[in-house]
Amino acid sequence: MAWTEERIEKLTKLWTEGLTASQIAQELGDVTRNAVIGKAHRLGLSGRPSPVRAARTKKPAATRPAKPKPLAARGNASAPASKPKPVAPAAQPSAAPQGEQRAVPQVKLSEIEAGPGVTLLKVTDKMCKWPIGHPGEPGFRLCGRPSAEGGPYCQAHAELAYQVVPSKRDRRAGAA
Repeated sequence: MAWTEERIEKLTKLWTEGLTASQIAQELGDVTRNAVIGKAHRLGLSGRPSPVRAARTKKPAATRPAKPKPLAARGNASAPASKPKPVAPAAQPSAAPQGEQRAVPQVKLSEIEAGPGVTLLKVTDKMCKWPIGHPGEPGFRLCGRPSAEGGPYCQAHAELAYQVVPSKRDRRAGAA
């Protein structure tokens, strides 16, 4: 099929009228939708918004029910949301010479003295947020002691939470 001057004029007219490429192909006869699109692009005819995208944007925005917010986001609405700051772990012992085992002090939860205990509604960003008990059970609270340098936990709980993982070489040497 050849694109004659007549067919090109008809394509341009139908394109500017807003017909789809399929409709133009049917009108011209003996040409595919893709051939119409290709010729329109080669002629530099203006692009048109997709009918599929246009149909999507006409729908009302709130068609889905709103998802419930997580419990943490429902807390005190007047308190500004703050991002947790990364906490540097406590000073680590220097690397032991090859062949020697490093003694990493293990902090046990039972050895940590519990803080005054605060509820979720009374905790501030400067308090330790280590959970004591199980959420949902009576008596659940957070540690409440002053947190270490902008971190979420007090020094004792930070040492428990951020422990050094020995390298593979040290783990293999300890297993032998």
